[in-house]
Amino acid sequence: MRIFVTGATGFVGSAVVHELLTAGHQVLGLVRSDASAAALVATGAEVHRGDLEDLDSLRRGTEQCEAVIHTGFIHDFARFVEVCAIDRRAIEAMGEGLKGSDRPFIITSGTALLSRGHLATEDIVPNLSTHPFPRVNTEVAGAELAAQGVHVSMLRLSPSTHGDGDHGFVAMLINIAREKGVSAYVGEGLNRWTAVHRMDAARLYRLAVEKGAANARYHAVAEEGVLFRDIAEVIGRRLNLPVVSKSPEEAEAHFGWFAHFAAIDCPASSALTREILGWKPTECHLLADLDHWRYFDS
Repeated sequence: MRIFVTGATGFVGSAVVHELLTAGHQVLGLVRSDASAAALVATGAEVHRGDLEDLDSLRRGTEQCEAVIHTGFIHDFARFVEVCAIDRRAIEAMGEGLKGSDRPFIITSGTALLSRGHLATEDIVPNLSTHPFPRVNTEVAGAELAAQGVHVSMLRLSPSTHGDGDHGFVAMLINIAREKGVSAYVGEGLNRWTAVHRMDAARLYRLAVEKGAANARYHAVAEEGVLFRDIAEVIGRRLNLPVVSKSPEEAEAHFGWFAHFAAIDCPASSALTREILGWKPTECHLLADLDHWRYFDS
């Protein structure tokens, strides 16, 4: 297939592009800059210039391809509500070009949007009308397109999608620990994050675009629940910093806007995903990956 990929040079998107090309697909990747265009050409993919706010460019890219994988997102947490709204409009624009066809549309969401404190499964749909987290806009847009007959699959990434080049939540925790002089967790640190290696996630995107059903939900979860305290302990040992507990009241001052994520308890299963798509994660687990110089060599 010829597949349009947003975020094609990003942390997850670049792994998806590599996986698709290796499997014999053609890739048309959305890029903004000359540097990103050059990097994408070097992989053997084609370049489509534009960005997530250029809705015409998104429509044109969609029209040229047999499937769409949306991994792009503006990671600006200072204006999180705004960028979540931008993501929703981008999804709607690409979905417009897919109506009336069976072309697959794989949309990236997250397992952290689901039930708190209970093992979340793929069949759970968050209450889209009352959910307090702005990122739910992604699932709202996907559900609306599915109701209009678009071949949508929702691929929910783990809060820790880790591997080479990780600049996500774990990297943010390392930076906070360096800044504050301690590696912290909230309360007893027994809240759980799911985790997946970026290359395992990339294989799941490929399987979803090749074999996925319409209006389906898949979980990129290799580990159902890694204790946040265990993550903090690896960071503390690697940075030679004390590992401490923060009360919920102290957590906001310590973590800032990240306090919500530091305290979230969001275990999730991928049993249905593995059964339906035949997905088998094979890469290293989070704590083993985190306990490596590349996360701390800066």
